[in-house]
Amino acid sequence: MKILPYSRQKIDSHDIKEVTKVLKSNFLTQGNKVPEFEKKIAKKIKVKYAIASNSGTSALHIACLSLNLKKGDLVWTSANSFVASINCAKYIGAKVDFVDIDSETYNISIKNLEKKLIKAKKNKKLPKLIIIVHFAGLPCDLKKIYKLSKIYKFKIIEDASHAIGAKYYNSLIGNCKYSDITTFSFHPVKIITSGEGGMCLTNNKILKDRMLLFRSHGITKDNKKFFIKKNQPWYYEQQSLGYNYRLSDIHAALGISQLKKLNYFVKQRNKIAKNYYKLLNDLPLTLPKKIKGYYSAFHLFVVKIDFQKTKKSYNQIFKYLRKNNIWINLHYLPIYNHPYYKKLGKNKKEFNNMENYYKSAISIPVYPGLSYSEQIYIKNKLKKIL
Repeated sequence: MKILPYSRQKIDSHDIKEVTKVLKSNFLTQGNKVPEFEKKIAKKIKVKYAIASNSGTSALHIACLSLNLKKGDLVWTSANSFVASINCAKYIGAKVDFVDIDSETYNISIKNLEKKLIKAKKNKKLPKLIIIVHFAGLPCDLKKIYKLSKIYKFKIIEDASHAIGAKYYNSLIGNCKYSDITTFSFHPVKIITSGEGGMCLTNNKILKDRMLLFRSHGITKDNKKFFIKKNQPWYYEQQSLGYNYRLSDIHAALGISQLKKLNYFVKQRNKIAKNYYKLLNDLPLTLPKKIKGYYSAFHLFVVKIDFQKTKKSYNQIFKYLRKNNIWINLHYLPIYNHPYYKKLGKNKKEFNNMENYYKSAISIPVYPGLSYSEQIYIKNKLKKIL
């Protein structure tokens, strides 16, 4: 039996052909493929601007920088995410905190967020920025979060690393109707891949220009933006402290090719999820929440084990499934439990939902190419161990 990972890329001959074209061209980087990728993403998502970067993490970093996040500013995010969702703020020296998750969607809890904001206002410690995470591909309740942002005056970044192709009331995630910036990741386990790569999306031209600057050393060659007016063709200016976060044309070519299959990939993931809802319905598991008006990209299919109905331990189940080549994973350990963030001294009682979640959650395989017979195999192994 081959290994069945929790997610993986699907590369075809067209993807290889498009990458090969770039390898045979004059430009491996800083050619025309990155701008083409950006324009195609922007058109697909129906957002004004898209800025490619070399990872989802670098996209989050330049997004924070463009919003003028400074040392000492306060940033909140969901307790349930990959560490990049908050590391991006720490790179700048911001202070960070976390919000407990919703017990059913595993996204940031609106109820707990509002309570925390009320308390923060009393203590005069409101966040400058909240980074929301569309966990597993299921959108957060954007309208409610946006409404709170207007009351408590915080900026919003949508970390949509899991959610390209997902929809919130028929609108694709990434259109920034309810946020300042959205970021995507194109890592191989994500919905589409460029190998490594990320993207920032915004409708704000000022933010777009700032992100372009931070992406490439803080340098501009646009004479209309020069501080010192020069007409020499060789002149350029470093105007801020930027980074080398550029995406290569090789990666962009793969991203463009993969983007053509986005709808198909998301439909396949939803088809696999639909099978799971039927196959796993009689097992002692809690399956992902369905919400009317929300269309998940199903980057992950997370099930929670009901330990009142099985005598096995989490460790026994995890080891058994991996021994049988079902390469499940945990998404995620609470960020505040990592040694680096334990220094914050967070009280676990503040995160009851997150604590209950991570002790019973596993991500089972979901990706285009996973066959129905493989899903039955997964179901049978789950049934046996549970």
